Amino acid sequence: MIHWLSIGPKMKNKQVHPMKKKKSGFLSKLAPYAYITPISLILFTFVFCSLIVAVIFSFTRYNILIPAEFNGLFNYEKLLRDKKLHLAIMNTLKIAVMTVPLQVLLSTLLAALIASMKNSIIAKIAKAALFIPVLSSSAVVGTIWKAILNSRTPAVQAVFGIFGIDPSMLLGSSKAAIVTLSMIIVWKSLGYYMIIALSSLMSISDTYYEAAKVDGANTRQLFTKITLPMMKPTIILNTFLALVSSMQTFDLAYTMTGGGPSMSTTTLVMYAYQLTFKSAKAGYAMTVSNVLMLIVLCIVLVQQRYMRRDASEI
Repeated sequence: MIHWLSIGPKMKNKQVHPMKKKKSGFLSKLAPYAYITPISLILFTFVFCSLIVAVIFSFTRYNILIPAEFNGLFNYEKLLRDKKLHLAIMNTLKIAVMTVPLQVLLSTLLAALIASMKNSIIAKIAKAALFIPVLSSSAVVGTIWKAILNSRTPAVQAVFGIFGIDPSMLLGSSKAAIVTLSMIIVWKSLGYYMIIALSSLMSISDTYYEAAKVDGANTRQLFTKITLPMMKPTIILNTFLALVSSMQTFDLAYTMTGGGPSMSTTTLVMYAYQLTFKSAKAGYAMTVSNVLMLIVLCIVLVQQRYMRRDASEI
């Protein structure tokens, strides 16, 4: 009897302690999920719920002022014969064709040039100068460029006069406006893609370059045989990021041209905006937005496929 009384408490302690340890281990596994819960709720509320609402209202006749009225597939049938929508899609594709190659090419070349300068003052100034437009508001940038191009001051006229260009025609002509808008988009976003490319370059080990130099490789061969192949995943990423961004063009176009002249710079996003707030056709605008969502989704899926294939090759 004395024997069991003496060892009973000890055995009891040995049984409780593992339970506490197991409980604390379970809580530690839940901790990461607790950290991501707030951002998950925000994404669900403002992203997924808004997508569901857009899909539901795309099947209605809705103009904000009156209750939604179900009209079946009428909005989707209208997409096929809407010439303004077709023009907006063509304008968006034109912007993508003009901006994406330039953004990817120039960002890669500038990143390689800046990386070759290491931590020199010129490299730091170049990075700052290229990244300042990225940090600036698109609305402010668009307003400033519009004021410059429409200005009649002698200084502005003299600068553009060197190239034989009338600055007022850059936004006043339907053919020139979309080209001007595309070039300003490239200028504003170039620093963003350059930083991504530069971070990829900085991760390449110097041993590859040193070994190639020992074998007699010149600067061009170093870039084409080492730098570009090692940067392939980043170049693919920049390409798809720029493509998705071009599909969402709105701020600069709205502040610089308002979609004109003659709808020559009206993009998909701007057309959906005009349908909602100017034509009071919110239901049809959500149908147009769903088209844009499908385009972006297709781009993302293709990107994921390319990234997975590239990773498997490595």
